[in-house]
Amino acid sequence: MPELLITLLTIGVVVGAIPGVCNYLILLERKLSAWMQDRIGPNRVGPMGLFQPLADGVKLLLKEDVIPPHVDKVLYVMAPALSVFTALMAFAVVPFGPVNDDTVPSFIRFIIAPNIDIGILFVFAIGSLGVYGIVLGGWASNNKYSALGALRASAQVVSYEIPLGMSVLGLALMSGTLNLESLMQQQVAGGFMNWNIWFQPLAALMFFTASLAEANRLPFDLAECEQELIGGWHTEYSALKWALFFLGEYTHMITISFLTSILFLGGWHLPFIAEATSAYPGLWLVKLLILSGKAFSFICLMIMLRWTIPRFRFDQLMELAWKVMIPLSLANLVMVMFCMHFEFSRWWLFVGSLALFAAWGTISANLREAELSARPGYVKRKKVAVADHDHGHAHGAHH
Repeated sequence: MPELLITLLTIGVVVGAIPGVCNYLILLERKLSAWMQDRIGPNRVGPMGLFQPLADGVKLLLKEDVIPPHVDKVLYVMAPALSVFTALMAFAVVPFGPVNDDTVPSFIRFIIAPNIDIGILFVFAIGSLGVYGIVLGGWASNNKYSALGALRASAQVVSYEIPLGMSVLGLALMSGTLNLESLMQQQVAGGFMNWNIWFQPLAALMFFTASLAEANRLPFDLAECEQELIGGWHTEYSALKWALFFLGEYTHMITISFLTSILFLGGWHLPFIAEATSAYPGLWLVKLLILSGKAFSFICLMIMLRWTIPRFRFDQLMELAWKVMIPLSLANLVMVMFCMHFEFSRWWLFVGSLALFAAWGTISANLREAELSARPGYVKRKKVAVADHDHGHAHGAHH
């Protein structure tokens, strides 16, 4: 089959599948949140509520498309389309199955744009453009809540792009490539103990955390938090344009999940089931399911984090980026450079990552305690609380 036809077929499958997958990820999020909060969740439309995404999609398509009279119409309409476009473009270089694999039928390809030598850099470059959709939406809405949300989003993305990029520089130094397919194949060839998570656990944590901030997912949804900004940058949006913003967000979640699985968890590799030397019928389908399962696990983790960790204050959000993640990512990069230069075993990187995490946690805790102690009345309030607690126990014992 001609290469152009295979590319067009892959694009059609991805563009057609992602909206449906995102619809059912929303159902998954509603079901998981209901389970965590001891509720039932959607269960009316279809068996076990499985047709609820279809009903929601029809509702959004048929809902009246309101454009407020005070908005900048050109930018207002352009913003949601830009968010979806950048999210889909970033996914173009991400392998979502086995690539360069002889077991895969010739007419199937699990990546839109194969053999991009700067694949991870392309993802970061295109992903950073997604904030323009948010900024344009907030500015064009001519609404103070939308404008505040857009400003928060721009500050957040600019801040977290730094640790996001620096977290993978160590992998680039170790592997000598930015090609996502090559990064995955190197881990597969080395087996389970060659997964990058063993040598860069701190980088994996920072990559996943910074990616959550880039996607505006809780606890980093300062740009759209309902308690403060009504809806933030999408306050003035409704119907299909509102849905496009969330389609971009969920597409970004899918991209993050596949990237984390590929960069740190060996991609489609799984011990004893899908090894580099494995050979049995349907192996390519098993590899596809393994990689998809790893990505699905990260999506579930993102959803559960939403209902577990409270939202940060904006100053805490900035402090986490500039005072914690950026220094840690820089220290991690220096550690990788040191080990590579002196040709130490890669397992020293595992020890060093744990030591860095523990040392920075201790330093941060001491700095925080010193900051709180310097506040007027802090020690006094603490002593009064203890005294009141002891007085209550004494009063109960007296009675």
